[in-house]
Amino acid sequence: MGHDDQQGFSGGAIAFAFLAGAIIGAGAALLLAPQTGAQTRMLLRDYAQKAEDEVRDKMGEMREKMKEAKTTLDSALEQGKQFLQEKKSVLSAAFEAGKDAMKKERS
Repeated sequence: MGHDDQQGFSGGAIAFAFLAGAIIGAGAALLLAPQTGAQTRMLLRDYAQKAEDEVRDKMGEMREKMKEAKTTLDSALEQGKQFLQEKKSVLSAAFEAGKDAMKKERS
């Protein structure tokens, strides 16, 4: 058995892998090369502005949702108060009718 057979890789495959790795590495180095300080500051400013705009948009949306929720809650509370008032009136009338019935029974 030859030395190449034991490893399972041919010389051509090793050369191809080396070249592919070199090309990928060179491309990554070009893409990730450091920029000048002015370019970096400009990018950071742009990212910060975009983030600020997004936060402002989300805050505006949250304010609107909170206004809607408050309106809904106020309406539900008012309906609850009206319901309780109606039931209180019904219970008071029933209580008075019961008192009157007891007075009639005692007389």
